[in-house]
Amino acid sequence: MDIESDKNSKIKDLVKLLDKSRNRKTQRKFIVEGIQENFFALQEKFQPLEFFIQPQIFLNSLKLPNNIKVYEVSQLVYNKIAYRKNTEGIVGVYKYKNQLVENINLPKNSFILIIESVEKPGNLGAICRTADAFGVDVVFICDEKTDIYNPNVIRSSVGSFFNIPIISEKKERVFEYLLKNNISVYATYMNEKAIYIQEAELSKSCAILFGTEHSGISDFWEDKIKQNILIPMRGKIDSLNVSNAVSIACYEVERQRITLKNR
Repeated sequence: MDIESDKNSKIKDLVKLLDKSRNRKTQRKFIVEGIQENFFALQEKFQPLEFFIQPQIFLNSLKLPNNIKVYEVSQLVYNKIAYRKNTEGIVGVYKYKNQLVENINLPKNSFILIIESVEKPGNLGAICRTADAFGVDVVFICDEKTDIYNPNVIRSSVGSFFNIPIISEKKERVFEYLLKNNISVYATYMNEKAIYIQEAELSKSCAILFGTEHSGISDFWEDKIKQNILIPMRGKIDSLNVSNAVSIACYEVERQRITLKNR
């Protein structure tokens, strides 16, 4: 066993990466827990720095790079660094990946999500999972309120975080990019000109912007969007959790594109 004590300095540093956004951003390193999550990270060419394995739990055939240090840790240590405790058996440390807006190559009829001021890591992780499932081409995070490399983002995305570009960027640069690529922007907030999402033309290149439940989108976008779109609701509540709203919007985009393809 390489590391048996949770007082080991390397484990203390690992816990700081888990707990503190400031440490992750300063060191430009982040934590990936779980077999599928590490598989996707490696598959998508994220750079691993080291792995921590609990050998009695980690019985998977996940192939780890030969040139990266692997530490075997005791159950006590693993419980300190892993959220899932008695499952999976692997925690990886990776470098930040420089995802730059100018390096994104969009396909024909691209689909982009813009998420403003998302606060809860679980919501962002769920959005990543939905975006991956529906083939979103890029997710832009504007006015970041939660660290996109928060372990809870990666965990709740079940590794989908790695499968599409997730880029934290200033809204001004995102808008310039959309303008340059002739992408229509739709916003999801209520006003007198809003239409139901089924009535919007989403089968061609488009971006859908989501703000917060309590304050909507920022003033910056209001004169830059093509149309406000609404999800029809019959109940007494008039808003949805942002990750649920994203899922419904993504489904509608896919529905329209399948319908167009089958005509």
